[in-house]
Formats: sequence, C-alpha cells, structure tokens
Amino acid sequence: MKLICNQKILSQKIGIVQKAINSRTTIELLKGILLSTENGALKLTGSDAEIRIETFVQSEIEEDGKIVLDAKLFGDIVRKLPDSFVQIETDANKNVHIYCENSRFTIKGHSAEEYPAFSDVEESEMYSIPQELLKDMIKQTSFAISQDQTKPVLMGELLEAENGKASLVAIDGYRLAVRSCPIDSFTKDIKVIIPGKTLVDINSLMTGEGSINVGFSEKNAVFMLGDTKVVTRLLEGDFIDYSRLLPKEYNSRIKLKSKALLNSIERASLLSQSERNNLIKLSIRDDAMVITSNTDRGNVYEEVALELEGEYLDIAFNSRYLMEGLRYIDSEEIYIEFTTNVNPCIVKPVDEIDYTYLLLPVRMSSNM
Repeated sequence: MKLICNQKILSQKIGIVQKAINSRTTIELLKGILLSTENGALKLTGSDAEIRIETFVQSEIEEDGKIVLDAKLFGDIVRKLPDSFVQIETDANKNVHIYCENSRFTIKGHSAEEYPAFSDVEESEMYSIPQELLKDMIKQTSFAISQDQTKPVLMGELLEAENGKASLVAIDGYRLAVRSCPIDSFTKDIKVIIPGKTLVDINSLMTGEGSINVGFSEKNAVFMLGDTKVVTRLLEGDFIDYSRLLPKEYNSRIKLKSKALLNSIERASLLSQSERNNLIKLSIRDDAMVITSNTDRGNVYEEVALELEGEYLDIAFNSRYLMEGLRYIDSEEIYIEFTTNVNPCIVKPVDEIDYTYLLLPVRMSSNM
C-alpha cells in the first residue's frame, strides 16, 4: 500500500473510528485500525465486535493494500504531525512507513486477513431522518439509559415506529424518558433495541445539518452519515412495556417556567455532599413551589412561581435525576403531574413537543 493524504482530515477520521475501539478487548487485532484502499480512497475501520465504524479519507493511491495498525499509536503519531500531506507506505515485512515534511516514522503493522468480518444491512432498506431531530431525540433520552450490566436490555434504547410515528425510549429503573415524533420515511413498523453507547457515538458524529440514513436487519442496525458508516449489533431481549408505567391520570398538576425551576434546583443541590445525599423536598401550594434541602453542610430555601390544578403536595426527589430531565427540555414552560408522594411524577412540555419524563420520588425522612 502506498498513498498520500491530508494530515488534518486523516487525524479527524482516525478519531471517528477510534470511537468503536475498546482497548480492553482480548482480541489483539481489534485494538487496531484497519487501513485499506477502496474506490480510490483510504478506508479506515474500527470495531469492537459489537460496533463497527468505517469512514473514508480522500487520498492519492499509488498502490492498493491493507494493514492493521495499533489505533492509539497511529492516532497519536498522525495528530502530532505537521499540518501538511502525509505519505503512508507498507513493505513486505508489514512495516508501515509514515512521512510528513521532516518527520519519519516506521511502525509495526499486522496482517489484515484475520480482521473480523461484520454482517451488513441492505442499503435498499434505509430510512432518512433529519439529523437535528435525531440529535434532539438522543439528547432528551440517553441520560436515562441504565448502567446496570445485569440488565443488558436496559443499557440500550428502544426505537419503535408505528404508523409513521417514531419513539426513542430509555429507562433505568428510577426514571423513564420518551421522545416521539412523526418520521415520514418510516413506512414499516419497527421495534429494535439499540445499544446506548452507539447512540451517544452517533450523536457526537452528527452536525445537525442534513439527514442521516438508518437501516435494520434481524441482528444489526446501520447508520450512514456522509462517508461514514456505523454498524452495530442490536440488543436481544424484550424491552419493558413502558406504556404501562405511565400514569393515565393525576391528582395535582402544576405549570411553571422550566428554566426557573432548573435554576432553583441547581442552587438547592449545591449543599449535596454525595450521590446518595442529594435529596430535595418540593412543597406545592396555590401559587408557588417551595424547594428545600437539609444536609450536614446547611440548608437551603428556594421558591418558584406556579399555577396549580388539584391538591397540595409534599414530595421528595433525587435532585440530579430531576435536573437531568429538566436540562434537556427546550420548551419555556412545563407541566408536572402527580398522583401521590410515593408514585412517579410526569414532566412534559406545555408546547406540542411529544416528550415525557417519568421520575420516581424518594421517601421523605423526618428531618426533611
């Protein structure tokens, strides 16, 4: 293999495929990036057996070939090279020579013949989604993905589409986030569970402009973004029937400014000393919500104006969980619906954005 390409573009593309590489893998080849020539360009591939990312670097190809290079070493070298053109050349002993202006490196490569294959998805079955919309859907749900490895299904998000309406759902046992919207390209019903890490990686690759193409097979999902392709294994198992968890009625509903509430809770949580000691109490009355927190470090009192429909209520929450739900709501005003102080509450925008955040309260102690 012998080629010339741009250093900045090569470095950027290496960063993209490195998202798929797990340095803790026991498969030595998967610690590397597969370099290959295809259609007059340099193709970079990174994989960890669960996700595969491929992207292309426009290059002048003098000789075709393929080789696997240590991902971290190759990335570090290219990132430190001058902003110029990089020449990459392999020899018969699988050494890779890298030249850029006055810099010359020779590093050991590995045969690409044993690099693991990954089944693909027929591109004729692709669906187009506006990037801005998918970014919003991921942003407003991914924080609620479970990190509990004993429940692998909940470490992903449910993507379901029915009658042209798509929903992305995350749940971790304490809260549930659902973002729905019509997507005309979904002409078939879909129900798949996509790994959470994949969605976070996809979100970081999207610019928010144009569209991303998405397709599914029985076991894999593929995302096409310009000259970058992400293929991921779908999670197996049955996702929780989340619709049964959503309360159908409420005894109290409040309407208030989302930013004012978030700011007050952020201030109230400043006294929290740890993840386990970050409780806040909400006291809901006619025209105001009083937010209090008592810890060994002191106490805090905040008041937020609201409109109340229904009964007074005292209820307590984990402040971080409540803040995360509010932080990703772009709407100016929200509703919060309650049944009792031991049942989940529902947070949703007042406007027409179809977003629901369910959060379990915590039991109030006597010193609250």
